[in-house]
Amino acid sequence: MSATTTTEVKPTKANIGVFTNPAHELWVAEAQPSLEEVEKGEGLKEGEVMLSIKSTGICGSDIHFWHAGCIGPMIVTDTHILGHESAGTILSVHSSVTTLKAGDRVAIEPNIPCHACEPCLTGRYNGCESVEFLSTPPVPGLLRRYVKHPAVWCHKLPDSMTFEDGAMLEPLSVALAGMERAGVRLGDPVVVCGAGPIGLVTLLCCQASGATPLVITDIDEGRLKFAKELCPGVETHKVEFSHSADDFATAMKTLMGGVEPAVVMECTGVESSINAAIQSVKFGGKVFVIGVGKNEMKIPFMRLSTREIDLQFQYRYANQWPKAIRLVKSGVIDLKKLVTHRFKLEDAVEAFKVAADPKTGAIKVQIQSLD
Repeated sequence: MSATTTTEVKPTKANIGVFTNPAHELWVAEAQPSLEEVEKGEGLKEGEVMLSIKSTGICGSDIHFWHAGCIGPMIVTDTHILGHESAGTILSVHSSVTTLKAGDRVAIEPNIPCHACEPCLTGRYNGCESVEFLSTPPVPGLLRRYVKHPAVWCHKLPDSMTFEDGAMLEPLSVALAGMERAGVRLGDPVVVCGAGPIGLVTLLCCQASGATPLVITDIDEGRLKFAKELCPGVETHKVEFSHSADDFATAMKTLMGGVEPAVVMECTGVESSINAAIQSVKFGGKVFVIGVGKNEMKIPFMRLSTREIDLQFQYRYANQWPKAIRLVKSGVIDLKKLVTHRFKLEDAVEAFKVAADPKTGAIKVQIQSLD
């Protein structure tokens, strides 16, 4: 039996979670661990803590698992709990945990790597083939009132950061991983393709890095307007499906005052957008793809070859969360404006409908649980 310490505030509400299934249904129902387990701090394994989840953001992947039932080889085959952008409070800890205590406020890095394979041992644990990534089938996600998680993947929040800030560290870590590997430098002309949540967080990071000139593109004028309000110095470009990759390249050069982008941060994963980015970037430049796309697509091979363009990709993140906390704490990155809608956990189905509908103007929808 595990020895635990518990918080003075006892959980009083039953654990509920947000579920989907292969029939693309979405509902809120009772989830594990049970209220009794939570109250007693039971069932914690070595290194684990019990958490009360306070804020969780809805990611595009959550909507994709609901609507499409899969992302590439990751397939919903049974009832499945969504959510992986969360922050909360420690309720109890296993006796082996010394870094956290009941009452601590933390952001939850939603992965459990094996710590034994080559990617793990070389510090690139996002490449762990045995990783349990919460909300990726069949691993249940964080959209629950209570959850158990390894303490090592719970990052303590400073008093100045809210639970919403903590939940936003997950998309920020995606952007930071991309920035690090893309090598964006002070004064680089940069284009960000896609003004969704990841594109907008990437835009904030590019602006903070000193990238200039800076352009963001999207098919939606409302999102471009939001991007302009978020980063007033950025140029925006509405993508028309009737335009060619050459048209896109010409538009980028014009918006950048005659220079070609050194780096394009591609945050859509859409084939036409990736190809337009390849067409626009300078000789020796880089197209860095953060967005998730279809299994196979055509790319302009000879354009890449004759222009010595690097085409690089990203899978999740590694070693970014402490950096993300420092950036938010210091005010270098401010994510607050990205949260446009808030719902109670009990109203999660409505929250997902809002997040999935472009007409709502939602950027980041947060689901909050008050114990």
